[in-house]
Amino acid sequence: MDRIDIRILQALQRDGRISNQQLAADVGISPAACWRRMKGLEDSGVIERYTALLNRDKVDLSLCAFIHITLARHVRESTAEFEAAVRQRPEVMECFVTTGDADFILRVVTENIATFDAFLEGFLFGIPWISQIKSNIALREIKLETALPLGREPS
Repeated sequence: MDRIDIRILQALQRDGRISNQQLAADVGISPAACWRRMKGLEDSGVIERYTALLNRDKVDLSLCAFIHITLARHVRESTAEFEAAVRQRPEVMECFVTTGDADFILRVVTENIATFDAFLEGFLFGIPWISQIKSNIALREIKLETALPLGREPS
């Protein structure tokens, strides 16, 4: 990727609905060259998909929780089954395998504390490979970014 590709990606992260005409003008290349570069970025998997960002509060999903999960046994079967189960749950926005005290960290959004409790009771507490669950409820969101910090100079 060169500087033009990075500028295209930065612009798309700000506004995924920008027209090819406007994008080309913003990065200083022709619309045809811009379209070819975008197509290349899509075909190579750099651009995975386009989406809309929603306001959680306005769609009644105001509770955000971070769940630290420790597995009872670290064998491939239990890990794979846990990961497959988590992928099926729409409340799980993100799931990371981690080092440290927890094996996984999940970011979960639900309507309220009652639906969060139902998620725990009806889903997580029923998974036999889990030995420990620790939850942290977010009180306020200070910063939420989706744009990756492209083109930054190393510090």
